[in-house]
Parts: sequence; C-alpha cells; structure tokens
Amino acid sequence: MSEYFDMVTKMESMGVNDNYIQGWVAGYLQNPEIEEQRRTPEYESGYEDGQDKTDANFNNFC
Repeated sequence: MSEYFDMVTKMESMGVNDNYIQGWVAGYLQNPEIEEQRRTPEYESGYEDGQDKTDANFNNFC
C-alpha cells in the first residue's frame, strides 16, 4: 500500500485537481464510479489512470 500513499502524496504536493485525485483513488482501489451526473472529465481521467496505477498524467491536471 505504500505505492498508493506515495502517489496520493505526490498528487497533493503537485497541486493536482481534487476531482482527478478522487477519481484516481477510486480507480486505484477498484471502487465503483460515482453517479454519472457528478462525473467530470478530470474525475474520469483520474479513474482510468488509477485503474492503470499510473502517474503519467498528473502534470496535466495541476
């Protein structure tokens, strides 16, 4: 789980968009997505990246 905490800490220190972080966390933990009306492009991108466990797009959401 240290990878998870390291990635979240990295996003927070970079100032990544909160919706992206929430999506990334949900995807990483394999939680179901939030309701469709609450999804944003940032959340959806974060969710996909979290599922892939990647930090490649963090800079795009600062």
